[in-house]
Amino acid sequence: MGSVNMEKKWVFPLAISSLVCVFLLATSLNMGLVSSLHTMSSLLSIFPLRGVANQSKIYFAEDKFKQSSPPPSPRIPRFAYLISGSRGDLEKLWRTLHSLYHPLNHYVLHLDLESPAEERLELASRVEKEPMFAKVGNVFMITKANMVTYRGPTMVANTLHACAILLKRTKEWDWFINLSASDYPLVTQDDLLSTFAGLDRDLNFIEHTSDLGWKEGQRAMPLIIDPGLYQTTKSDIFWVTPRRALPTAFKLFTGSAWMILSRSFVEYLIWGWDNLPRTMLMYYSNFVSSPEGYFQTVICNAPEYLPTVVNHDMHYIAWDNPPTQHPHTLSVNDTGDMIRSGAAFARKFKQDDPVLDIIDKELLHRRSGNFTPGGWCSGNSPCSKVGNLYKLRPGAGAQRLRRLVGRLVLSAKYGQNQCQ
Repeated sequence: MGSVNMEKKWVFPLAISSLVCVFLLATSLNMGLVSSLHTMSSLLSIFPLRGVANQSKIYFAEDKFKQSSPPPSPRIPRFAYLISGSRGDLEKLWRTLHSLYHPLNHYVLHLDLESPAEERLELASRVEKEPMFAKVGNVFMITKANMVTYRGPTMVANTLHACAILLKRTKEWDWFINLSASDYPLVTQDDLLSTFAGLDRDLNFIEHTSDLGWKEGQRAMPLIIDPGLYQTTKSDIFWVTPRRALPTAFKLFTGSAWMILSRSFVEYLIWGWDNLPRTMLMYYSNFVSSPEGYFQTVICNAPEYLPTVVNHDMHYIAWDNPPTQHPHTLSVNDTGDMIRSGAAFARKFKQDDPVLDIIDKELLHRRSGNFTPGGWCSGNSPCSKVGNLYKLRPGAGAQRLRRLVGRLVLSAKYGQNQCQ
């Protein structure tokens, strides 16, 4: 009985102790679980699971419409013009400049050394006194005139000189266009700018062919000297002997002396990080009618620029049959063919020929002595002030030009009629 009573005496303390231990153990486990869960939660916040992360944000269909915005409209391009002339071309050059003017563009004017000093001074004075040119500051004249022989390398040198001036003065142009005082536009600058706005800025519009034909024996093989390189008076080129063989280091191309060149290609010609432009310049210094071959041969022998070539000079030019050194002089009788060509420019014209008045009235809507009207024009007098520079008002000329350019660019895209 005594032992039984002793066992009963320890049962109650043992039960109480067991309950306390169970309570402490449960509390410890609970705290550990909470701590563990907190730690796991922290780790998950550092290394989020893909599925959890995706579920943390809810997307709505409307969000996609808010995020997508319409593509920006193409930037309006800018052209850099060289308009050149010789003795007696002052009035023609001045009229051509007014027909081509737009405040976004840049213009370099050149009357060669054959022009009387009075003509060059008069041109410089007109540029200085024209309020629009003074305000916008985008018309420059080469005051130190160059001697230029049409069939010699001096014309190439003069073109490259203008390119260098334009590259130095401003970066704000996309294409270089060389024209003479005998050229005239068939579309407004608004037509031209709106058409080229959607084009790749690397395209080069340059008429060319490797089929030299009669030029092989009469231009490529003879050696000539251009006195304009070393004399102050103009005289024709002269031939020297012996003749030379056709080159094997590169392929010759020929074409029109008038072109629209990309800024990238102009930089390549002037800066010449590759030696090809300099090599070609040396070769063509003794070439008959080098302006009709230098640019074509350079671009078609430069692999990086070959895909950019579009085989057209954007001119309407009528040649006599058989062709002579100079093209047919255009008149009223050629009006229909000029318009149907879709070209941006035409040549060549006599000074103040009646056909120019027709072009001004019917195609450019330009009044005598004024600028060709466009979206930029403002002021009480037509185009006396600059309004919105980026406002374009393309007309029927843009439609004609776009059809022509569309066909040419598509052909170039597939490598058709390109440096062949």
